[in-house]
Amino acid sequence: MGRITEVFDVIVIGAGHAGIEAALAAARLGGRTLLATLSLDNVALMPCNPSIGGPAKGHLVREIDALGGQMGIIADRACLQMRLLNTGKGYAVHALRAQEDKRWYHTLMKEIIENQESLALKQLMIDRLLVRNGEVVGVEAETGEIYEASCVILATGTYLRSRIVYGSVNYSCGPNGLRSAEKLSYSLLDNGLELMRFKTGTPARIDALSIDYGKMEVQYGDDVVRNFSFISDITEREQIPCWLTYTNENTHKIIRDNLHLSGMFNGMVEGVGPRYCPSIESKVVRFADKERNQLFIEPEGTHTREMYVQGMSSSLPADVQLKFMKTIPGLEHCQMMRAGYAIDYDCLDPLQLNLSLEHKEIKGLFSAGQSNGTSGYEEAAAQGLIAGINAMRKIKGLDPFVLRRDEAYIGVLIDDLVTKGTDEPYRMMTSRSEYRLLLRNDNADLRLTEKGRVIGLVDDNRYNIFKEKRTTFERALAQLKKINIGPRDENNSKLRAMGTAPLRNGNNLFELLRRQEVTYSKLQEAFSLPGLSEQVAEQVEIYAKYEGYINKQREEVERILRIENKKLPSDIEYLAIKELSSEAAEKLAKIRPSSLGQASRISGVTPADISVLMIVLEMKHQKGS
Repeated sequence: MGRITEVFDVIVIGAGHAGIEAALAAARLGGRTLLATLSLDNVALMPCNPSIGGPAKGHLVREIDALGGQMGIIADRACLQMRLLNTGKGYAVHALRAQEDKRWYHTLMKEIIENQESLALKQLMIDRLLVRNGEVVGVEAETGEIYEASCVILATGTYLRSRIVYGSVNYSCGPNGLRSAEKLSYSLLDNGLELMRFKTGTPARIDALSIDYGKMEVQYGDDVVRNFSFISDITEREQIPCWLTYTNENTHKIIRDNLHLSGMFNGMVEGVGPRYCPSIESKVVRFADKERNQLFIEPEGTHTREMYVQGMSSSLPADVQLKFMKTIPGLEHCQMMRAGYAIDYDCLDPLQLNLSLEHKEIKGLFSAGQSNGTSGYEEAAAQGLIAGINAMRKIKGLDPFVLRRDEAYIGVLIDDLVTKGTDEPYRMMTSRSEYRLLLRNDNADLRLTEKGRVIGLVDDNRYNIFKEKRTTFERALAQLKKINIGPRDENNSKLRAMGTAPLRNGNNLFELLRRQEVTYSKLQEAFSLPGLSEQVAEQVEIYAKYEGYINKQREEVERILRIENKKLPSDIEYLAIKELSSEAAEKLAKIRPSSLGQASRISGVTPADISVLMIVLEMKHQKGS
């Protein structure tokens, strides 16, 4: 046993996107916090695509920001290009996506961490988790140093017993050449944790000067300047273009001819890969009838010539990767700076965790990010924030902070993980939420800022900005409902100019705004309304056009909450309840859901089983137990 070097309230293992949010949250809530990383040069590393946001992921970033997290603020500052996606679809699936400057993002985030009060950043390889009598007490580094703490947060990403594979290349290593955390995996197993083996991958990086951009389609950022953070004041941004090109039959033939050399197909890759971000080999095999696959050529930063080939993740040998890339329009003379690769790694089965992200059997041990079986920087950061908050709430003797499925995509993410588990890297998508219209990209601050304020992460500046916006929003709605106009020629002339039907009877402006072709800016110009920021005007329009659907979804939430809020005691002996199906009893005993609502979402638990549990609860209530 090594020597005790320092004592902390919270220790976070890993300084990726989960570890950063966890450590910042814990420190900002008053906890003396240690953030341990394999390398100080890779804090906030983006080993895969240097981008933030996208469908559902952009929602997560906005929610992190509204709660007082850091990702959105830094993403805005390090942004190379930003676009609002899915604008041709409904507001529920609109999502921001930003291409980031990889090194600048790292530099800005590291500066925030280094200057955060109560937070110590150290380069350490953690080898052992220290547990005593079912409670975590600290960690041991490879140097023999012991760091004690009341809570430990695992945010190890893809570094647990990680292994790089491409072609015949096969060696222990984490992303970007960092060391693999071999001993920590075995320490977790020794302490009774259940681990799974997953796989991720990354494509090649190519030299920007070796690309023929004239053969590709240019992809510009939006003219309208937008930000992830509700408090960012960036109004101008120089946008760097990305480029679109496609594979072809020649590309696919080279890949098919060399499948036996791919780590994904020759048995060298053990882990289960992400369904929604497959390798190019998997695409060619699974979608054999598809004539081409799109590829985005994206910059990694303003001070590097590396370009990221999105859509070309591969575990084929380096020479084969270069050969098939040279069949692609614009890449005929490309120079490969880094080969793509697959990476195997250990991660926790998330069914071992509570909704607070604390381990069910080891008190004080929390886990967040890809070590919980997720994929993506945004999913990791969201979990890290919640783990950091709940570690400090545990230390302070407070109830865990848990977001419901109707309150946030973060709630959907965590509930899915700890209730349903995952047999492949979990990726957040809008389709995973049953309340998409409530959980929009635009209203994350209205949903969550008050909660962040109560927790203690929303400071005065953010809260004042939020209150001013909320007040403006509410006043605008009230004014629209108050102003009535009649079917006079003057008014109808204005309506025709807007491209909408004239009035036959009197109506208020709020009702007019319900019309699809009417916008707030049109009403403002025609009827001398006060000017609103683009963000507030958008929220006013969405509320007017979708009020009926929103209210219907809220009624559904109220109905569901009657079941959701029925708590299940932790001491229920499910295996002794004969009326439950054997599958339901086994899964309930393993997962130990906190409520009837959570129980109802467990695979294998039927409505009949829920009825049995309701009777059990009623009997316990009558007995007064």
